[in-house]
Amino acid sequence: MNERLPLFPLGIVLFPGLVLPLHVFEERYRLMIQDLLEHPEPRRFGIVAVELGHAVEPGRAAGDEGPLECRHEHGAGPGLAMVGCTAEVHGVIPHVDGRFDVVTVGGRRFDITGVDDSLPYLCADVEFRPDDAGPDPGPAARRVIRLFRLYRGRLADVGAEVRRPMELPPDPVRLSYLIAATVVLDRREKQRLLEAEDATARFRLEEEFLLRETRLLDALPAVPASPFLDDGINPN
Repeated sequence: MNERLPLFPLGIVLFPGLVLPLHVFEERYRLMIQDLLEHPEPRRFGIVAVELGHAVEPGRAAGDEGPLECRHEHGAGPGLAMVGCTAEVHGVIPHVDGRFDVVTVGGRRFDITGVDDSLPYLCADVEFRPDDAGPDPGPAARRVIRLFRLYRGRLADVGAEVRRPMELPPDPVRLSYLIAATVVLDRREKQRLLEAEDATARFRLEEEFLLRETRLLDALPAVPASPFLDDGINPN
């Protein structure tokens, strides 16, 4: 299935099912929200990660108190990831000065097949990706759950504010995305998790990353600088 979506490049990777509040203050993205509000529901736009090394100036990291503020350079090309996730609009609070507070939930993954820069904000032709569990995800999921709990215990041991216990969904696809969003990783690794073919493939990557990160915490006990340590992750 193909669709044209407005694009909102950000310095994060959004995963399906995860809640992301946004504070929209740049003029071009105010216009994007205004245009969306003129159309019937469901209203959605595409979030794509800006590659490391390109201009992104987050005013507040996702998961901090209040919504996320981001400033970034506009334009298509190598600075944008070519796989993103739709942000489904669940609530909009307009401000008198034209800003918006927007509550979104990650929807569907997509591949960008073409970019249109004729408007003040980018639009893209996208092709949606299926979300499958993959072949026999159970054993991989059980291994990842054990490692994830060990990892969170190590974080707590070194003083991180970790919410315990954390309820894990039984559905393997939702579980794979929740763990992907929660583990402290750099943006490229988060992008690899978003792009994984199915939940089973995502679990395999998560197992690799969790083993590495837990060993690092054992060797160098220090709290990672990340927003995703407590209540910043909100599965839908």
